[in-house]
Amino acid sequence: LKSYEGAKTVHVHKEGVQLIYNKLRNTLNQKGLEEIQAMGLPLNTDFHEAITQTPAPTPELKDKIVDVIEKGYTLQGKVIRFSKVVVGS
Repeated sequence: LKSYEGAKTVHVHKEGVQLIYNKLRNTLNQKGLEEIQAMGLPLNTDFHEAITQTPAPTPELKDKIVDVIEKGYTLQGKVIRFSKVVVGS
């Protein structure tokens, strides 16, 4: 979808892809798929996988997640993919 943002001649195709994407996302949400929240939260190894550490941009973000490399998901409360995150140090 992001590749369509700059294109002007594919407006109709963009709308079609957007409709399909929204329908798929709604169906998955109805089946219990949820994105794992991470930004600004303390690292929780039950849901997050720390890839690296970086200096925290603010003192409040020390030992908290400052970036999400890859989103994680749960399906009916069970982790199916851990969030890959960067932790402030």
